[in-house]
Order: sequence, then structure tokens, then C-alpha cells
Amino acid sequence: MTLFRDDGIVLRTQKLGEADRIITLLTRTHGRVRAVARGVRRTKSRFGARLEPFSHVDVQFFARGGELVGRGLPLCTQSETIAAYGGRIVTDYARYTAGTAMLETAERFTDHEGEPAVQQYLLLVGGLRTLAAGEHAPHLILDAFLLRSLAVNGYAPSFDACARCGMPGPNRFFSTAAGGVVCGDCRVPGSVVPSSEAIGLLGALLTGDWATADACEARYVREGSGLVAAYLHWHLERGLRSLRYVEK
Repeated sequence: MTLFRDDGIVLRTQKLGEADRIITLLTRTHGRVRAVARGVRRTKSRFGARLEPFSHVDVQFFARGGELVGRGLPLCTQSETIAAYGGRIVTDYARYTAGTAMLETAERFTDHEGEPAVQQYLLLVGGLRTLAAGEHAPHLILDAFLLRSLAVNGYAPSFDACARCGMPGPNRFFSTAAGGVVCGDCRVPGSVVPSSEAIGLLGALLTGDWATADACEARYVREGSGLVAAYLHWHLERGLRSLRYVEK
């Protein structure tokens, strides 16, 4: 039996038996981990309140053998709160739905348990911190998170140079299959012609230009969100269940 310690974000929980839960976390060192937390559903359990979705926690695991992810689920034996983002997220519908989509995205991009995903972990921590602080509109934070998640996983879209031939922008057409904007010569069936404002917004969200993003008109924000959702759907091969509830 081996003890492991790591910090992570609680992605979701599942009931197990009468008083236990299976906790899914995205951790700094071990990637996505599922563990059993015993007795956390009991009314008097203080331990359970720390293991709710959106919580940033320092966790101790007790596992068989020398690997955290093995044949059986490890036990979560101790938890200390680093940041309780959930308290400021779940009280606001827009923040809650955006945050839920962020958690689902992080889990979908870390489908192999025990495989480190440090960039995705840091991106999720930063995204939840910004969402809880209310620094920007929740749907803008979500779209920025989705674009950057795609980028750190090797699917960075192009919003300037042609994604196929590299022709300098601006380019008029956008294709999810081609990897972003494309020029007239590289245009493929199914390409759309979005507004230059929507493309500019997505480029700003990807690079962190919040002054440009915050000043964008609502109609271009909605248009940009549609492009992000289509691009994410293409690369994940199916959409996010939580995305349909996000306010635009």
C-alpha cells in the first residue's frame, strides 16, 4: 500500500453505496484520477464538503501497489481546501453553466487516467479563478477556455493566416475541418464566411486580449461562440452536454 499526495480540481462526483462517493479529479502530477471517498455523504462529514465540483484541493490518496492508477480505485483519505471556487460559481446561473462546461471539457481532454496533463490542469485552475472572480462575462471566459484547451491539446485554430497554405490574413473563410480560417484557394466544402469582428474576437480570446474581447458587441460574441462550439465538436467528435445550457 502506498500514499500519494497531489493537488487537483474536483470535476464531478458519483454516489457509491449508502455514504460513499467516487470523486473524479484533474490533478497536477497524475492527470485525471478517480478515487473513493468513504463516508462523505453523511450529514456530519466535514470531509465531504471539500470534495465538491469546482473545489481546488490538496488530496492524499491511499493506493495498492506503487502506482496511483491501478486495478482498483484508490482511497481519498485526506483533503485540504486550497480554493473553494464553487461558493462563488454555483450561486450565479451564467457562471455555473459556464463552469460546468469547463469541467466537462477538462475531463474530455484527459480521457486517459493517470496520464499527466499539467497544461490542462493549470488552464482549468486559471479559468475557474477568473470565473469565480467575475472579471469578465462568463461566456467569454468559457470560450477563451475552450480555445486554449484546444490549443494545448494540439488543435489550435488559426484566425489570421490560412490554416492550409499559410497565406497571411485576413482570410474570409472559416472551416472546422481545415483548422480555422482559409484563403479562397484553400476553401473547402462546408466553409462559412463569418464577420471579421467575430474572427477578431476569437483571436483576442485565444491570445488573452481581454480589452478587445470585453468591448465586442453581443451579436459578434454569439457568432464567435457558435464557431467555437462547432470547432470543439469536430475535434471531440461529439458535443458537450453542458454547453447547451450556457447563456449567450
